[in-house]
Amino acid sequence: MEPRMKIANVVPEAYDAVLGLEKYASAHVDPTLYELVKLRASMINGCGFCIDMHSHDALKAGETPQRLFELMAWREVDCFTDKERAALALVDQVTRLDEGGVSDEVWDEANAQFTEEEVANLLVAIATINVWNRVAIPTRMQPPKR
Repeated sequence: MEPRMKIANVVPEAYDAVLGLEKYASAHVDPTLYELVKLRASMINGCGFCIDMHSHDALKAGETPQRLFELMAWREVDCFTDKERAALALVDQVTRLDEGGVSDEVWDEANAQFTEEEVANLLVAIATINVWNRVAIPTRMQPPKR
């Protein structure tokens, strides 16, 4: 599949704005958790470019291959902490926003595991990766050949 456009070349100011969100979020969320958040949202959205990128970034950040392999079924395995599970549940519901939004159960558990500021930073991280996915998929961004 051929890429359709390189958005950074077409609308560089918009690209830089999203990059600003990325820089903020990556500086305010634990690096390992940040990669899990980005990878999980990208898996839900089916973004091959971002799945490739964030799998490699997660490994560089110290994540284990086993946990990356099991991320698609995070509810069914016991290798994620309660804090990570709360973040992943939030990722799932924010990424798949339906008419009900985020359930009270998921919201309350996130707030039990994280401070209010940490939840806000997680929301920025989740929103940012969803923006990247929604740019990468329609423009057909391709992962590098490795």
